Amino acid sequence: MMKPALATSSDGKLSEKVVIVTGGTQGMGEGIAHHLAALGADGLVICGRNQDGGERVAAALNQSGCPSSYIRADLAREEDCRQVVQACDKRFGRVNGLVNAAGTTTRGTLEDTTVDLWDNIFAINVRGPFILTQEAVRIMKRQQTRGSIVNILSIAVHCGAATIMAYSASKAALGILTKNVAHALRFDRIRVNGINMGWADTVGEHTVQTADGQPENWLELAEAKEPFGRLLQAHDIANLTAYLLSDDAEMMTGSLIDFDQHVIGGLD
Repeated sequence: MMKPALATSSDGKLSEKVVIVTGGTQGMGEGIAHHLAALGADGLVICGRNQDGGERVAAALNQSGCPSSYIRADLAREEDCRQVVQACDKRFGRVNGLVNAAGTTTRGTLEDTTVDLWDNIFAINVRGPFILTQEAVRIMKRQQTRGSIVNILSIAVHCGAATIMAYSASKAALGILTKNVAHALRFDRIRVNGINMGWADTVGEHTVQTADGQPENWLELAEAKEPFGRLLQAHDIANLTAYLLSDDAEMMTGSLIDFDQHVIGGLD
């Protein structure tokens, strides 16, 4: 299962930055939140539906020295999305960064995906990040902040498996949103980038794999077949996310970065 391999000391890379991390109650989002705290973030707001997990993560972040809040939110609900950003503004008075890491990976092919399932996937994976971005940008502009938004996408933006049709389409839509908003905000010096994440070892992926009938040791079997001998881990995505949030990436916007060990279009 996913190893919590995170930064062990702060170099102040994210000092004076307050960041919202959606999906920060577990898995990839939790790993990103801990890494940002270790890099000296001034404050963090995490959100998700898992209240026990959210309170646990927020307590750990606060104990590490990073002022943090957990907001219970269902990103399929507009009011919940806006409440997350407003809570950050109320506590810290600003938003310097937004990481849209929450998402649903519910399976479904063209033939068995219902309209309700399609709508739910798009509500969480596309409309939620749109609303969060809209609300965060208002605060960034008000404070004249050189903000940064990082959208966690998927390598499935290029096509994806037939069994994740709606999911692939939703991530592709978020990719276009990333580029369009980056273009629109360039003169406000608010940057928007995306990470096309490859196959990763997460709590959610373990749940999906075992539900699909794979054995408990599916991870060991899968990693044995991968070029670099493992799946992506939280620290891989967290490192790149931190870079994109930091001033080191101040000239980078509108980029969708393929983060995978397989090359799209490569043939054997």
